[in-house]
Amino acid sequence: MAKSQATLEAEKYGAPVSYQNGSSEASLEGENSIAVLKRAHRKVDKRLLLWYSFVYLIMRIHVSNISNTAIINIEQGTGIKKQLGNLTSQQWAWTLSIFYYPYMFFEPAATLMLKKFSPSVWMSRIMLTWGIISMCQGATQNYAGILACRFFLGLAEAGFYPGVLYHLSFWYPSERLPLRIAFFYACGMFSGTISGLLAYAISFMNGAGGLAGWRWVFVLEGLPAILCAVYTFFFLPNYPETETFITTNEKQAILDDLPKQAPTMNAKTLNLTQVKELVLNPTFVPFLFIWILHGIGGWGISFVLPTVIYELGISDTAQSQLMTMPPYTFVFVILLTLGWLIHTKRLNSWIAGLGLEIGQIICYILLIIVKNKVAKYIFVMIATAASQSFFPIIWPERIRAAHGTTTAGLAIGTTNSMAQLMGIVGPQIYQSKFGPTYRISYICSIGLLCGCVGAITLTWYLVWKGDQQAKLKEEASQQVERGETPSDAEAIKI
Repeated sequence: MAKSQATLEAEKYGAPVSYQNGSSEASLEGENSIAVLKRAHRKVDKRLLLWYSFVYLIMRIHVSNISNTAIINIEQGTGIKKQLGNLTSQQWAWTLSIFYYPYMFFEPAATLMLKKFSPSVWMSRIMLTWGIISMCQGATQNYAGILACRFFLGLAEAGFYPGVLYHLSFWYPSERLPLRIAFFYACGMFSGTISGLLAYAISFMNGAGGLAGWRWVFVLEGLPAILCAVYTFFFLPNYPETETFITTNEKQAILDDLPKQAPTMNAKTLNLTQVKELVLNPTFVPFLFIWILHGIGGWGISFVLPTVIYELGISDTAQSQLMTMPPYTFVFVILLTLGWLIHTKRLNSWIAGLGLEIGQIICYILLIIVKNKVAKYIFVMIATAASQSFFPIIWPERIRAAHGTTTAGLAIGTTNSMAQLMGIVGPQIYQSKFGPTYRISYICSIGLLCGCVGAITLTWYLVWKGDQQAKLKEEASQQVERGETPSDAEAIKI
């Protein structure tokens, strides 16, 4: 049977041909449904995706600035560790790690709070509190003060990243998310480039107004988040059903494009049946292991990247800040390339993920073997870029495996909360006492990443198996609707 024009256009756009609330053909009167859907998504991309990507860039600057401050102006004797009481290697590791404890434990609930209070309200609250607390870090005078600020900063920021993914799932089906999540994440990772440049520039403000350079980093980088909170409160789109910047036809096209199991505005925030289904789903635990193992093994080095580069002995502290820029720029390129390949069906997410993990393992092995400092810097750059490209590549598969409003929120929040172990354990593995070779640190990363390769393989199989079961169930349901019996269906196949 020849395919209809609507079907051909749907396949070209990568759209599912069957709709949630309509037939297999275009259901919007007077207009082609695919054209309407593409126009609607472009509007949503501009209003929602671009704004979240900009805010995520600001957020990642906040997260990474503590790593940059570690080496700012230490030659002048006004470094953060000295001014806070000559912090030891272990104390500094705890300064980095404590941020992630409230982040990890509060994140699942914080993700569901987006549905409870509405995205515009909850996201603006997150931005306002993290901006204020970030600036407070610049006023700390001792070890206890910086620990308290870091703890409450983690509490304030919890729920932003998984909240964005959760919010996007109200607007887009999972098959349209790879490129969008890759772009969103790439913008956040590009903050490493900006953060290094800002830290380099702000280091020359050392002594201005009687403040050390590291204090200026926290003060100046906290202001944008407060301004973002104001805009978000008034202008962030909430749900397709409530917004006026899209037409009625465009709203319907967006809603028809969503799968039946997608989160919806009118669904209960907390459905205990869905909670049970999530926990009993065979992919639940393997996905958690992927995020834990990659988070610690892959991301660990990123929390101390300026220090690792500085201890290679090829640059001073100011130049080391600039040398953190190439790895994050490389992340931007890798993510957009892989996101586009996956979005256009030229590459499988699971294969891309395995490739990134194997690439990191090779880099860490070479970092142990190779002695040349320039070569070591190149391998550190590649390993950092590969590690930070991994999560956004796999996230669409995690979202696709979650069915229902509560399930999606908790699955995204819980999975991402487990990744926060990277900030708790990572700095401990990469303490400066293991430098400048970091041999022990690299061996730990290799072991964890090998475990992650196994977890990815297992999860890929379980997701595939679930897809096959869902396909058979759907076929059986369609047979019943057509009045067929199993014997009828078998006769048709014969």
